[in-house]
Amino acid sequence: MITENFNSILDLFKAFPTEQSCIDHLEKLRWNGFIVSPFDSTSKVYKCKNNRYRCKNTGKYFNVKTNTLFDNTKIELRKWFAAIWLVTSHKKGISSLQLSRDIDVTQKTAWFMLQRIRNCFGIENNNELTNTVEMDETYIGGKNKKPSSRKESGAFAGS
Repeated sequence: MITENFNSILDLFKAFPTEQSCIDHLEKLRWNGFIVSPFDSTSKVYKCKNNRYRCKNTGKYFNVKTNTLFDNTKIELRKWFAAIWLVTSHKKGISSLQLSRDIDVTQKTAWFMLQRIRNCFGIENNNELTNTVEMDETYIGGKNKKPSSRKESGAFAGS
């Protein structure tokens, strides 16, 4: 487990220079040397090639990403780690456009990653507006006190 704080994204990339170093770190965090199948916790687990494992009881293959926010993505873990660092290090958050530029992915991919990261960390934007809200000198909602046209007053209701 990493006990140091990263002061910059360069420190993060020094700590995780390769994809394999990211996988090894996740395996240590998740299993700490004792690999458990996500499909059957009592099953024996076989190590296969390419960082994959096989559950004996179910016959299903899995890896360290299975049942995590990284599951079913082809995005490399170094980009995920960088995205997590960027999202958590910015007080006011980060846009998907900025994230896409920072980690060199498409905006659509960055948006997908942000949704997963926010969901996993419980970062929500519950700033719903209530009551009367003034926006750009215009009132939205509420009752119309003085209709400005015949259509609004119902003059054309019978036509």
